[in-house]
Amino acid sequence: MISRGRALGWSLAFLGGGVALALPLLQLISRSPRLASPGGALWLAALQSFVLLAVFGTMTWMVGGRILRLGADDFGVRPARAGLRRFAWGFGIGALLAALAMVAAVAAGRASWHEDGGAVSSWLASVVVTGAVLLPAALAEELMFRGVPLIVLSRAFGRIPAIVGLSLLFGLVHLSNPGITELAVANIAIAGVFLGLAFFTPGGLWTATGAHLGWNLALAGLAAPVSGLPLPMPWLDYFTEGPAWLTGGSFGPEGGVIAALCLLAGAGFLSRRTTKEAVL
Repeated sequence: MISRGRALGWSLAFLGGGVALALPLLQLISRSPRLASPGGALWLAALQSFVLLAVFGTMTWMVGGRILRLGADDFGVRPARAGLRRFAWGFGIGALLAALAMVAAVAAGRASWHEDGGAVSSWLASVVVTGAVLLPAALAEELMFRGVPLIVLSRAFGRIPAIVGLSLLFGLVHLSNPGITELAVANIAIAGVFLGLAFFTPGGLWTATGAHLGWNLALAGLAAPVSGLPLPMPWLDYFTEGPAWLTGGSFGPEGGVIAALCLLAGAGFLSRRTTKEAVL
């Protein structure tokens, strides 16, 4: 059992050290005129994702592995042979919930899809490329918020306090996203609870990362903004004409009540599939 003071201290060191290392690199990348152009938006996102993954992967090794002696079992990534199956299970849950939120918005909130004249083959290629960009971003955020900090804080304070505290922080770090609203911040925090519970299923980090990617890629693939960030998608366009509080409006589904209900349902589903240790 780790003491509460030590758990808080190492969690702050992990997050603060990672941010201090990543920010100068991210600022340097964002100053590139080529990457700052509309055509370079996807490349910029890819580079930013790899920077965050490299930094927080290193912090996980240093703080989690070398100092706190956390191993593969603590992250739920053993046995490795089950990793792909557990990742796919999480991916399916995340993608299903995102698609359900958008379909419900079409039915109840006057959202709609329209073809934009592009080819289906171009859409498929764009989904693959977008997935390749979103995967390292999802893994980086899981290492940040559902890795070392969640493990040590849950052991010191219990799972529910740790999940809720880190989920609130997860919502707050998105305050600079385009079109952010109070409801969107709350929804992203709910998404953090959903992902925190995914981490405590037998799939651990595999399942949490899969669920994170599944949610984001389903939104992007169905032509909706992801946390306020529009990702160009050929062939398909998504429009929301109903009330923004219901559908999310220009921020994307994560800004609306429908997505909140879907994420809460997903959290309830996962809460019944956590590992034997009690969720306190």
